[in-house]
Amino acid sequence: MTPQPADPLSATFAALADPTRRAILARLSRGEASVTDLARPFAMSGPAVSKHLKVLEKAGLISRSREAQWRPARLEPAALKAVTAWLDDYRRLWEQSFDRLDDYLAELQKKEV
Repeated sequence: MTPQPADPLSATFAALADPTRRAILARLSRGEASVTDLARPFAMSGPAVSKHLKVLEKAGLISRSREAQWRPARLEPAALKAVTAWLDDYRRLWEQSFDRLDDYLAELQKKEV
């Protein structure tokens, strides 16, 4: 068994690292779905999809409930807030770097004229 990440952000990024899990999240962004519904676009079994769902559930990205025989999965978008906050810090850094590059390029263009 693989060790669990020490913090929720690491668990979220680990869950998002797999393209199948990202596709599952994209599907769940349109509404809740069963394992059968989620398995349909993939060449994999229901149990394989269930393993992906367990990873997403442990990361807090989805929740599952039971309604009679149906066990729908639904997206938990609040879990992505920590990722967004973390990325926003870097987005500001990148924007500042691009602004400095724009200034430098404008300076070079003035020298060429």
